[in-house]
Amino acid sequence: MNKILIKNAKIVNEGSIVKGDVFIENDRITEIAERISAKTSDTKIIEANGKYLLPGLIDDQVHFREPGLTHKATIETESKAAVAGGITSFIEMPNTVPQATTVEKLEEKFDIAKETSWANYSFMFGGTNDNLDEILKVDKTKVAGLKLFLGSSTGNMLVDNPKVLEEIFSKTDLLISVHCEDEKTIQNNLAKYLEEYGDDIPIEMHPKIRSAEACYLSSSKAIELAKKTGARLHVFHLSTEIETHLFTNKIPLSEKKITAEVCIHHLWFTEEDYKTKGSKIKWNPAVKSQKDKNALWKALLDDRLDVLATDHAPHTLAEKNNVYTKAPSGGPLVQHALVALLEMYHKGVISLEKIVEKSAHNPAILFQIKDRGYIREGYKADLVLVDLVNPWTVNKENIYYKCGWSPFEGTTFKSRITHTFINGILAYENFKFPNRTIGERLTFNRG
Repeated sequence: MNKILIKNAKIVNEGSIVKGDVFIENDRITEIAERISAKTSDTKIIEANGKYLLPGLIDDQVHFREPGLTHKATIETESKAAVAGGITSFIEMPNTVPQATTVEKLEEKFDIAKETSWANYSFMFGGTNDNLDEILKVDKTKVAGLKLFLGSSTGNMLVDNPKVLEEIFSKTDLLISVHCEDEKTIQNNLAKYLEEYGDDIPIEMHPKIRSAEACYLSSSKAIELAKKTGARLHVFHLSTEIETHLFTNKIPLSEKKITAEVCIHHLWFTEEDYKTKGSKIKWNPAVKSQKDKNALWKALLDDRLDVLATDHAPHTLAEKNNVYTKAPSGGPLVQHALVALLEMYHKGVISLEKIVEKSAHNPAILFQIKDRGYIREGYKADLVLVDLVNPWTVNKENIYYKCGWSPFEGTTFKSRITHTFINGILAYENFKFPNRTIGERLTFNRG
């Protein structure tokens, strides 16, 4: 029997920070109290010494590239990096090779994760212009949801037929997550800059090509369609000020039919960073202005935006170093998302309680994930200990992504993750991995 006692932690959970101990038996938290004594001699005691104990983060949008693009990443390599970053559960996207657009292909990805994933996992099913029959076969109690690309991105799965979209929104009872960028607007913008520069378009033009207008046109249409059909809609990776006004904070998250996510890179970088970071910060949607970044923070903190995520999407450096039209969008983030958020805590931008709410509690609520996302007795023991005053610098030697690079290289973070527990097992401890964990398939409280 696995028994672990975490002593003298500052427990960040459900809007408060309380000093106390946490007792783990096997895969679950069995007791939380101000003081707990070891019940048996075989109990492993971890002395937190005042470090902060958080529920493991749930990342609702990652691209781990398996199957088919494993030169970039695998479920094993990226889930290991996620564990080092305090992410204990992830939801992975369908734009792999082959795409997860049939139930058979989706289950093949679950089979890979069952054997190799360090962290807990689920996958999105991919919608296309012609797979409604397959969408209707998906069991909402076993799969995180449906992903629709309303703008082209890596592994083009563009859904651009309005009649098909309305039929999907009307007929599925899956949670629908969408990538919103208007394809016609993007292509018109791209044509203009291709005429001026050829393929070697300056990277600074990326937010002009994949513009705020393109984002707003697409997200506003998706929201209009969700309201018309009653579909449950979740808008991924908001990047603009104008889009934040499409969402409300007037009702509790559990009652919202339309929700939104914001990603770390849109809260950290701005278009000024293209000068030094180049294509390493080329994402879809694009990193945009300081004004947009400020508005995203405001909407996150006032609860119009519900979830923090990474959109972790690695490519090799050789791929990223191509000319603009050939350099893919996306970058690796799961290992460094939490420490980046903690840096913003140090700057007084966001509280620890809000970080936990947006990156652990709210994903659990939004996706109705069973027994995770909180530090509660009876819940799965997915936990993260962080030391807020233990600086370290990101470099090639401490990066765990298969692609071997990070947009945060050279950044010194004040905080570090010291321990990560997956289902009660200590998976990560101070840049080492003492136990090879195998995560579990997420389950959902859905009727």
